Amino acid sequence: MTKLLGILAIIAASVALSSPARVLCYFASWTVYRPSDGQFNVSLIDPNLCTHILYAFVGLNENGTVWVMDDWEATGLGEISHLMSLKQQNPELKVLLSMGGWNEGSEKYSKVAADPEKRAVLVQSALGYVKEHGFDGFDFDWEYPGQRGGDPDIDPANYVTILGELKSALNAEGLILSAAVTGGVASMDISYPDIAAVSDNLDMINVMAYDYHGSFENFVGHYAPLSPSHLDVTEEQQQLNVMAGLRHWLDQGADPTKVNLGVGTYGRTFTLADASNAELYAPVNGGGKPGPYTGLDGTLGYNEICLFNSDWDYIWDEEQQVPHLLSGDQWIGYDDTKSLELKVEYAMNSYVEGVMVWSLDTDDFLGACGQGKYPLLTAINNRLRAN
Repeated sequence: MTKLLGILAIIAASVALSSPARVLCYFASWTVYRPSDGQFNVSLIDPNLCTHILYAFVGLNENGTVWVMDDWEATGLGEISHLMSLKQQNPELKVLLSMGGWNEGSEKYSKVAADPEKRAVLVQSALGYVKEHGFDGFDFDWEYPGQRGGDPDIDPANYVTILGELKSALNAEGLILSAAVTGGVASMDISYPDIAAVSDNLDMINVMAYDYHGSFENFVGHYAPLSPSHLDVTEEQQQLNVMAGLRHWLDQGADPTKVNLGVGTYGRTFTLADASNAELYAPVNGGGKPGPYTGLDGTLGYNEICLFNSDWDYIWDEEQQVPHLLSGDQWIGYDDTKSLELKVEYAMNSYVEGVMVWSLDTDDFLGACGQGKYPLLTAINNRLRAN
């Protein structure tokens, strides 16, 4: 009997690894306004590289209603309708409406989640907007309960409550509820002390396993290392990586069949204080120089990195299993096809059944770097299907 159970377990694991995997792709709506070859719109999306596309973002009004941040882009330009039309090319595609994001903060979400009447308004408003426009579900991206203006004493419990109310209403209509959640161990312990309850009240969990380091710090660090470095000496430092973040979600009770490992198609950059010291934790003078498309200090899209920085010194970190580029006092930590394949492999070996990608617009969607269109997203799909 024991031998039979062991055989069945092996078969179950094999089926889990070979079953069709999810690939969730965020469409950042504001990228329609980027200049020249950085401009991105729905017509440039390959719907066969994603199982789900998430429209980011709508916001939250203080009374609990959905706030359409850019109605001109959403309905004036018809981008929501254009997203739905992608189902003609891929009938299995699911399109979700995403609410929140970093710029929304936490304060409004904390207040609405604490008020039963406002929660009810949010549920009905979100459900109404989803059904009106033909979305297949709703993605709740509160960053983060108990932090950034939220209340750490009541937000975690209220977060579970509001997820439960959203899930009940959406599932009753055959619709999906997902949430984007932090991949930082210390952060998740504040926001989600009961991870099992969070998991129970979601259909999908999108773990943002990136932005562990960036120009918000005064030293060099890769934005999404797979594993720790020997230079990570404190417990907190040793937890700022993909393996630790994903493992904590699973160890604390998240259902792996619901989890999607979040990966990035961009990099975090630094201006070194001393060009001769480019090691991890080297001092910096802020973020690196902005790119022509994203236009932000400290951040570059992969489409900018591969096109404008390909002649820089390429360094592969064997410990952290990620690359960075170096030129003078400029340091770029990012993901390439090699590092993303390793992350996907780790996710699958953890019996996680999906990958989430932030975001479509910073992959090389035009194929300008000679690797074909969407080299990062293609590498993710190829690695998933190799099993």
